[in-house]
Amino acid sequence: MFKFFVKSNQINNNTIEIVGDDVNHIKNVLRLQKNDKILVCNLDINETYVTNIINVEKEKIIVEILEECMKKVEASINVQIFQGLPKQEKMEQIIQKATEIGVCGVTPVCMERSVVKFDEKTKQKKVERWQKIAEVAAKQSKRDKIPKIGMCTDLKNVYENFENYDIVLVAYEQEQCLSIKQALESLDKENVKNIAILIGPEGRNL
Repeated sequence: MFKFFVKSNQINNNTIEIVGDDVNHIKNVLRLQKNDKILVCNLDINETYVTNIINVEKEKIIVEILEECMKKVEASINVQIFQGLPKQEKMEQIIQKATEIGVCGVTPVCMERSVVKFDEKTKQKKVERWQKIAEVAAKQSKRDKIPKIGMCTDLKNVYENFENYDIVLVAYEQEQCLSIKQALESLDKENVKNIAILIGPEGRNL
């Protein structure tokens, strides 16, 4: 089943009102109709429901809740990626794949050796586009959360933010003894709940 996201104010008793871009996607792209079933997730409480389409209107889709999905798909550990701005459109792929594997957020970081440089207006547009990519990837991978894409920042702000994490991993291209996978597998999962991963631009030092 296809999955969509809503907020609590779109839920009224046993029905949910889907609005915005999802209406066009449901009607004209997926061509779903009355009595088709879809998954709907309430982002405010991260609960997903199996629903049945009961009305297709011009600007909204009304669905009826059939049951709550008891299976939880989100990890108990909060993983945030601080990604040095890569060249071209590689950030889009990074956000897509990070969303698919369960990352909770991605923050673009302007680093000294980043090739890409954005002005403030461009940064805002890029983040809005990246957030949309995260939403689409979250739907496709049937997650219960949409990763938050942070505003472009610099290393100073990133370092100041690290105090909020239990552990910080720095990806170093010349590391030969310890992979990120090995580092994550060795963590005390009972006590480590917030992880930050810092990654530089491609082929360059931080």
